[in-house]
Amino acid sequence: MFSKTTIIVLSLVVTSACAQESATPPAAATSYSRDTPIEVLAADPAAAAILNKDLPGLLTDAQYPMFKRMSLKAIQQASGGDLSKEDVNKTEADLQALPPH
Repeated sequence: MFSKTTIIVLSLVVTSACAQESATPPAAATSYSRDTPIEVLAADPAAAAILNKDLPGLLTDAQYPMFKRMSLKAIQQASGGDLSKEDVNKTEADLQALPPH
């Protein structure tokens, strides 16, 4: 799903995006959003299952350690169109359908 171009773009923006993204989830979070860091989603089995269903290959990508602190929104913006807004919208809707955590 992720092309070499996407990986290159993500590699270039990961430094600035990591500076903007927090690896620590908000203490009062009740639902996930497009702004939740990928690593936070991956730590929750139910959220990880949604990522694997909606965005196959994201969590198993060789570059995962480089972008795991980024949010879906940041990855979508950096992907150059490889990750569509519709894919992120669908994933966010599925994540928000999970019971509060």
